[in-house]
Amino acid sequence: MTYCSVSRSALSGTVRCPPSKSYTHRAIFLSALADSGGGRVSNVLRSADTDATIEACRRLGASIRVEAGHGNGAEAGTLTVTDPIRKARGHGGGGGGAEAVRIDAANSGTTIRIAAGVAALLDGRTELTGDASLRTRPMQPLLDALSAMGASCSSADGRPPLRVRGPIRGGAVEIPGNVSSQFVTSLFLCAPRTDSGMSITIEGGMVSRPYLESTISAMREFGVSVQTQVPYRRYRIAPQRISPPAGGFAVPSDASSLALLLAAAALNGGNVAVEAQMGALPQGDEAFIDMLESMGASIEIADTAGGETVRVGMPDGGLSGGRFDLGNHPDLLPPLAIMALGCGDSLEISNVGHARLKETDRISILARELPKLGVEVDEREDGLVVGAGAAAPQGGDGATRLNPENDHRLFMALCIAAMRAGGEYAISDPGSVSVSYPGFVGDMVALGARIRDAA
Repeated sequence: MTYCSVSRSALSGTVRCPPSKSYTHRAIFLSALADSGGGRVSNVLRSADTDATIEACRRLGASIRVEAGHGNGAEAGTLTVTDPIRKARGHGGGGGGAEAVRIDAANSGTTIRIAAGVAALLDGRTELTGDASLRTRPMQPLLDALSAMGASCSSADGRPPLRVRGPIRGGAVEIPGNVSSQFVTSLFLCAPRTDSGMSITIEGGMVSRPYLESTISAMREFGVSVQTQVPYRRYRIAPQRISPPAGGFAVPSDASSLALLLAAAALNGGNVAVEAQMGALPQGDEAFIDMLESMGASIEIADTAGGETVRVGMPDGGLSGGRFDLGNHPDLLPPLAIMALGCGDSLEISNVGHARLKETDRISILARELPKLGVEVDEREDGLVVGAGAAAPQGGDGATRLNPENDHRLFMALCIAAMRAGGEYAISDPGSVSVSYPGFVGDMVALGARIRDAA
């Protein structure tokens, strides 16, 4: 296991927010599913997760050319789908005796869930798997929905590895909405390519609603009409063409990464500017700005030629706490929880039980690790009560070890918290940031963070 050493740091300077992981996934799949080639996507996030999506689409039959970025940071690039996935072509030779296509989604839940739906469109067999973390994540609701439309699906106890054989015909289908919005997104993106379209009923309430709005908005950019019959409950998507935007699709900056950068600026900065290109496409995690303001932070957003520059100001007496419902914002759990180190009273975070089904059980890991930073934590079934960071951090001789269990968002949040807490911390799994923000450590060091490799 590898570690990095983090100690108290004051940050200053300018940092650019990386491109959106969510919109990169959606734009790649939509371009690969388009009725003709030529789909161009700019400001693509180049990370382990999005590279898994590129490779999955290639395995399913798309031809994709990837180019380096042009001044938008090491994580950014441009890609063009020169030949899309074709239903008539099938894959694996078509028939039941042909060799199956194999897809390794690595750590990406979005990749494996959407790719499973796309595989069900095609006449052939596909096997989908991932790393040890991904093989613990639930898939059965999506497999049940695909099976109801004519696919043959099997799995290891409802989790990867998966075996999918299409084609699905479309029609009326039900899918739970209280486990993961990615199940719904998978059906939405595939629906236009089915013979009958889909009438989709979402059962059990809908978590992470903004991610569904992101899916619908991306589909609209690709010329796909989604009929909303009852919001977050019933939708109709007719069979129709998927057409790449004439000028290409530009991926906006990532609101989830923006939240982590703003947390770093608030807890450790005196003069940190975050450059972003948010654009008009909706991202629910922009709500972190409102949350910071509700705690007493001042937010200054200035328009620039390349987008926006965001600065955070902290009140002299520190932030206040508050109550926060993260039902629609599970990825804000890590950055919001660490804000307790800058608060004079506690934060109560609720309605985010689905964060236990992410790359890790993020609730339990935060409840275990934050006390090492001097923060009292009361773990609840659906969230946390995180006390003010006034107590002395744990330590003693040598560095205190923090274990985010190879979870990229937890690693970044714990790094930011360790810069604030004081003392010396050894945080495991620095390579996990390759999933969503490969340049995180380098960006923090450029701002003045004291981060170095450790044994």
